[in-house]
Formats: sequence, C-alpha cells, structure tokens
Amino acid sequence: MIKQFTFNHFGVNCYVVYDEATKQCAIVDPGMEASYEDAQLFQFIEQKQFSPVLLLLTHAHIDHVCGLRQVSERYNLPVTMHCDGIKLLRQTEAYGSIMGFDTGRLDDLKTVHADDGTMLRCGDVEIECRYVPGHCEGSLCYVISAEEAVITGDALFQGSIGRTDLPGGSYPLLIEKLKERILTLPDNYMVLPGHGELSTIGDEKKYNPFL
Repeated sequence: MIKQFTFNHFGVNCYVVYDEATKQCAIVDPGMEASYEDAQLFQFIEQKQFSPVLLLLTHAHIDHVCGLRQVSERYNLPVTMHCDGIKLLRQTEAYGSIMGFDTGRLDDLKTVHADDGTMLRCGDVEIECRYVPGHCEGSLCYVISAEEAVITGDALFQGSIGRTDLPGGSYPLLIEKLKERILTLPDNYMVLPGHGELSTIGDEKKYNPFL
C-alpha cells in the first residue's frame, strides 16, 4: 500500500510505501518544513505501528529533502539515493536560504547508493530503482510492481515533465530516459509524481504533449 502526503510551500508529494503483513515501510521524499508536517508523517507511521526500514530520495532538490534530517534521526536510517545526487545534497543549505527553506546541513547524513536496476525490499514489497536523469543529476524513479505504481519524483508529472533548465538538467536526456525506463511500464500503472495529481502510464503516453 502507498500513502501520500503533500508538504511545504512547494507542494511536494511525500509517499509512505508499506507492507501490512510485516509492518515495514519506506519513506520517499520527506519534504516537511514545519513541525505540524513532521507530526502528520510521524503520527501516521506510529499509529499504524510501522517500522521504517528505508528512507528514499527521488532526487536531492531542496523541496524534496527539507525533512530528511528529522526522518533520518528519528528512525536511525541512512538516505538511499543515486550517487550523482550527492553534490546537490551538499548544496541544499545554500539553495534553501534562497528559496525559503531552513534545512541546515544535510551533507553529514549517512547515505546508501542505489543505481538503475537496484532492487530494494520493504517487508515483502519489492521496490525497483530506475535511473531517469534529465531533470537533475541523480534522479531515481521507484517502481512498486505489487501496487502497479511508479514514484516518478520530478521526472514525470500529470501532463508534463520536470524542468530541465536548472544545473544538471537536459531535455533530450530526460525524454530519452522517460521513454526507455518509464513509458515501457504497463499502461495501467499509476504515476505518483513529486508534485500535483496522480496519473497513469497510459494517460501520459496518450495525452502528455512532451511525450
């Protein structure tokens, strides 16, 4: 199962992927910037008596990582991410001050690196990592076949794609990787983006003007 939260003034979608049988869960893109947002996430996890075993990033842009330290320290979890995103993670304190986020340092958090094809487990639920750069360096999407869903971060949105005009962005690369690694999923798979409404692979193939 997958629970969605929307956090911070950029409206980032945070997801909790959980296995009811084992009570294990994975937290994807903790974007909390206020204590009441921390409480929403933590109360859900603890009222359900879940045990967090993975802390996953789709990418290290500031709006997706501003709750990273709270989650990492509360549940003693390293950050699982692509190694190409480490540079961005080191820059979050500087970018945060420009964009209205107060994260402090995040580059001292322990990281575990995942790559294209890495398989992760959350209880009996498998999570497949797919590398989809182009929005930024180090961008991963997470395929959860048991839920027929893919968490796309800022690579793919309903009717749109991630911007490619920021450092590390590449429009041709993003389109290429989306077509190779995401649009090859079955049409009925749900698209769970980093911002905005949910969609399906089939709808994006039919109606997304960028694809």
